[in-house]
This record gives sequence, C-alpha cells and structure tokens, in this order.
Amino acid sequence: MLNVEFVYSAGLSSQIQPSEMPEVVFSGRSNVGKSSLINKLCERKSLARVSSKPGKTATINFFDAKSFTLVDLPGYGYAKVSKAEKLRWAELVEGYFGLDRNIALVVQIVDMRHKVTADDIGMIDFLYQSEIPFIVVMTKSDKLNKTEYHDQLATISEQLKDYEGIMLYSFSALTGEGKQEIEEAILSSI
Repeated sequence: MLNVEFVYSAGLSSQIQPSEMPEVVFSGRSNVGKSSLINKLCERKSLARVSSKPGKTATINFFDAKSFTLVDLPGYGYAKVSKAEKLRWAELVEGYFGLDRNIALVVQIVDMRHKVTADDIGMIDFLYQSEIPFIVVMTKSDKLNKTEYHDQLATISEQLKDYEGIMLYSFSALTGEGKQEIEEAILSSI
C-alpha cells in the first residue's frame, strides 16, 4: 500500500465528495492506534497524524491509494470533547455512511489490551446489520505478554461471537505483526 497521497478532509458531511473508487475505511475509538496502523500499512511516518492527545482527528480524511481510496474516520468515544463537537462528529460519520459510498471494507480497530467497549460494539453491530464488509484489527498486541495476549484474544473472540464470520487480526505498529495479513484482507476486498 505504498504511494498513498492525501486528497482532502471533510469536517461536515456536506463537504464529502462523491465516491469514485472502492473505499477502505478505518474506524475506531480515539487513541486506539488508528493513525499508527495506517502509517505502518502505508510505510509512512506521518501520513496520518499520531497524537498523544485523543480526539485530535476531527475530520474525515481521504487518501488516494491508487486502486482505492483510504478513508480515515475521526475517533469516537473520547470523553473530554464538548457535546457540540461530539454531535458534529456523529453527524459527519453518520452522514458519510448515509451517502451512497463504494465501501469495499471497514477496518474496525479495537485496543487488544482491553475488552471491546460499548462504542466499539455499537459500530460493529451497525456494520454487521448494514451488511458492510468489515474486519476487526486488535492493535497494541506488543504491549501484552504471551499469556495476556491469549487471554485477551479469547475475551475479544467471546465478546464478538454473535457476529458470524467475523475476522480478527492482531496488530503491532512496533513489530509489524499482522501487517501482511491486514494488507491481504484489504487487497482482496477491492
């Protein structure tokens, strides 16, 4: 997934341009490692901005990946954002999914160190019910020892067992674990 170039950002759903190519969408809570995943997949250090402060991505960012458009949704679930800002984000993301998009795949990102949150379940349920193709990527796998890794994999698998056929991938931006498998899932979706 090299040669990815920034195209534009949309802060309001009215700014979202028509979908011309298949879209691979990255979704997840604030501070879940979404930018690190995108940067690792694209082999770029700062294509997607990595921030120590959650809730910094307040726009939908579109990138040209030649054979598809990479879409970076704003992170959800950050408590220290104003109610007005949360409403704007909700309108933006709901507006995106409400448009006639050519979505090839949603890469739904969760933090492997923790149980899947209610917000994550809400997003996964929306994707599942809407029959939008998606995979779940569990980031920050390198922060767990072997026992914790297997325990968390079992916990997350149990939490998501009602979603038939769900594909789980563990990922580490540090070691590159899962990078090739995630790339293959993306490429096969387009």
